[in-house]
Amino acid sequence: GSPYQPAIEALESHPEKKFYNVSNLGGAKYDTLPYSIRVLFESSVRNCDGFLVKETDAMNILDWKTKQNRVEVPFCPARVVLQDFTGIPAMVDFAAMREAVRNAGGDPVKVNPACPADLTVDHSLQIDFSKCAIQNAPTPGGGEQKPLSRLSPLKPPLRKPPPCRGHSGCRGSCGAGEAGRSSGPFSAQIENTPILCPFHLQPVPEPETVLKNQEMEFGRNRERLQFFKWSSKVFENISIIPPETGTAHQVNLEYLSRVVFDVKNFLHPDSVVGTDSHTTMVNGLGILGWGVGGIETEAVMLGMPLTLTLPEVVGCELTGTVSPFATSIDIVLSITKHLRQADVAGKFVEFFGSGVSQLSIADRTTIANMCPEYGAILSFFPVDNVTLKHLKHAGFDKAKLEVTEAYLKAVKLFRNDESSSREPEYSQVVQVRLSSIIPYVSGPKRSQDRVAVNNMKSDFQACLNEKSGVKGFQIAAEKQNDVVPVQYEGNEYKLSHGCVVIAAVISCTNNCNPSVMLAAGLLAKKAVEAGLVVKPYIRTSLSPGSGMVTHYLSSSGVLPYLSKLGFEVVGYGCSTCVGNTAPLPEAIRNAIKQGDIIACGVLSGTKNFEGCLCDCVRANYLASPPLVVAYAIAGTVQIDFDMEPLGTGSNGKSIYLRDIWPTRQELHTVEEECVISSMFKELKEKMEKGNKRWNLLEAPESTLFPWDLKSTYIRCPSFFDKLAKEAVPPQAVENAHVLLFLGDSVTTDHISPAGSIARSSAAAKYLTSKGLTPREFNSYGARRGNDAVMTRGTFANIKLMNKFIGKPAPKTVHFPSGQTLDVFEAAELYQKEGIPVIILAGKKYGLGSSRDWAAKGPFLLGVKAVLAESYEKVHRSQLIGIGIAPLQFRPGENPSTLGLTGREQFSILFPPDLSPRMTLDIKTSTGKVFSVIALFENNMEITLYKNGGSLNFVARRFL
Repeated sequence: GSPYQPAIEALESHPEKKFYNVSNLGGAKYDTLPYSIRVLFESSVRNCDGFLVKETDAMNILDWKTKQNRVEVPFCPARVVLQDFTGIPAMVDFAAMREAVRNAGGDPVKVNPACPADLTVDHSLQIDFSKCAIQNAPTPGGGEQKPLSRLSPLKPPLRKPPPCRGHSGCRGSCGAGEAGRSSGPFSAQIENTPILCPFHLQPVPEPETVLKNQEMEFGRNRERLQFFKWSSKVFENISIIPPETGTAHQVNLEYLSRVVFDVKNFLHPDSVVGTDSHTTMVNGLGILGWGVGGIETEAVMLGMPLTLTLPEVVGCELTGTVSPFATSIDIVLSITKHLRQADVAGKFVEFFGSGVSQLSIADRTTIANMCPEYGAILSFFPVDNVTLKHLKHAGFDKAKLEVTEAYLKAVKLFRNDESSSREPEYSQVVQVRLSSIIPYVSGPKRSQDRVAVNNMKSDFQACLNEKSGVKGFQIAAEKQNDVVPVQYEGNEYKLSHGCVVIAAVISCTNNCNPSVMLAAGLLAKKAVEAGLVVKPYIRTSLSPGSGMVTHYLSSSGVLPYLSKLGFEVVGYGCSTCVGNTAPLPEAIRNAIKQGDIIACGVLSGTKNFEGCLCDCVRANYLASPPLVVAYAIAGTVQIDFDMEPLGTGSNGKSIYLRDIWPTRQELHTVEEECVISSMFKELKEKMEKGNKRWNLLEAPESTLFPWDLKSTYIRCPSFFDKLAKEAVPPQAVENAHVLLFLGDSVTTDHISPAGSIARSSAAAKYLTSKGLTPREFNSYGARRGNDAVMTRGTFANIKLMNKFIGKPAPKTVHFPSGQTLDVFEAAELYQKEGIPVIILAGKKYGLGSSRDWAAKGPFLLGVKAVLAESYEKVHRSQLIGIGIAPLQFRPGENPSTLGLTGREQFSILFPPDLSPRMTLDIKTSTGKVFSVIALFENNMEITLYKNGGSLNFVARRFL
């Protein structure tokens, strides 16, 4: 037990409830700690066991003021949240571990997650249908594909099921029969089921699209869903939230948040880590949480603490009041910009000041959600009266609210607005004046490049002139006014630079912020009433982050208006945000390509990287939902809303944006009338009832998973092949060849792409050999449970720059034979020949969102070590977590200063007494010897590495 047992007290108002009174324990030092650090302190006191969490760790956290940035501390989150893409490998690993533990003589039933794990199934919803979707789209992920003519001819599938005969509204084009989806229990029930509003269970007027997407999701992903269902039956501590309940971010917030955990009458603060980089959203509710990689999440599920450097905490002080035109998104982007400029990378941010209480919970969660974009670990809003009021609407009962408030006040985790209360001491303070915030959009390539809406026209013009780069497109002056005529659906349209071709209202950031979605709806209503229209070739879509938003939109009566402008509900899932948009109409794509037109996408998600939506859309802007609708009506981003009309109304008069922009007052009135706590009640009921198809899905109930050898989705991975009771000391790497010689800023997406599977890739050859057609490949993300696909997908990104090849291509040279091969094929040959491989890289290896396969993939390719100038922190720890040694060149050294060509063979010796940041010698086959730093930060990492990674370390504990 914890040495801090004497600090356990009873809660005055509810004496049956016990808790660690950390504020007494910490005394005056505790009172000056930032709230977020108080949560870390409580966790270390409660979990102190002398091995994984030591007393010195708790004392280090208490001494935060002097120890920040100087010590590593363990953190045991109260729970984890996984989303399906990343949840699959974690659960597959648990299933494989049960198998390995049994084979090594242990009891497989003991293998369970050590803390509650909530798994949401949302990322697989691809937009397969939209009002003008082209069936059999060649590139659902956009930009990952060669032109069709050059593709290798594919063998036709052996048997082709009869085409679908057409269920309601499908007219035979749904592809259900084609991919063998017409069989099975789902097809019969779906035929004429009207889609019901998830809240009132009233039929929602005709969003046929949602239904077809759900049907395809279940068809395409049935096997993974069955595996999840098996997991939820046999593992303790796992709860699964079935498809079509909303995106991970939402469900996380709306349903899973405990704020205060009450386990057998013992209270402690809620805290969470998750594989979704947007896990930070919950910080808006006063819950400490952030996104980590799949490997770390799995470690937490296995009962290991996360290790982090005790962070600096930047206090963000909000003062003043907000202007009426600014939406929540403007507030978010403005605060985001301040934080980016303050350089908060790798730090905690915590909000205080008189302006905080003006921000609704929705605003707070949105700001916290953007953390990955400005680099902070998290953005914490301590619980205050606004939070409590929100929790009441969110269905916390009176007794629970009382306990929550009393507990948080007892441990000084409740923020009071009165100026008399002492603010904590922060590492630095950033001030934001709310009154200075005006509406902005971000783009055209990076979310940090903000453009004031009133400067949009001139800014876009400047982008055309500027040379190719982070903002510029380098269009010659004489071509800037080019117009390309295009025939579409019998009419002629003119495309020019800045024309809008994709307009997506996605509520991934604004999800729980219905006021912004509602503003879009009210704007649409006023636009339709005025007689404005959206051109039919513009790919419009509406993806409400949760049923809750649909409820807002339908009960306020604005859905038909959005639908009339082409914004139809396409399903609740992260669709456009992850690059799953269906492609543009052929005629439009050809016109854009022929005329070299800089076409634009305008969307309200959080990602806008060039070519992210579709390879021919080169400018992408993030804007608030009402502005997305406004730009769709205007048809171009080259517009000055103050001076130029959006279009001509039915009465022949020019209509300006100001004529149809809803006032804050209108918004609030509609919001009050349509938004009721009943929504949360009904959300809960819906979650508890589940989904008809999910409930009917059959799944095995055996202790060990019955692996299906024919499966192309779920396969037992080989991480535990050498599991024995005792760990083997790290083996020397002898005469290793360099598999890849990479430059700077290699991202996790270069290492393990998540998008569509290119037809000429190694993964495609494997899937074709299993009898699948390109239509059935699905994406790498969807196949994360199959190590054979993921290993073949490792370094399969077409933009990979390998110095051995000299141009972007997922290829490398196999030195013993001199052949140029796919990376996987070369690695496979090396493994057959028993030759180990390493990777040479430049600075910032492993940038980008964390992906567990970016470490697991190279491990299965036989990579023993990565030798780079510097690493992204999370990726470095993931490499250790899987058993790959991260080695770093000494300062000022790199392959060129050392005269390495990468064609040499390398030998590395690991001494048995490996210690953190130890210097190792590397010998090359040319006789050169140079020193590198073994980038292990602490003894825990060395223990993991010696055990062959965290999976094997934990599996040994069950033996």
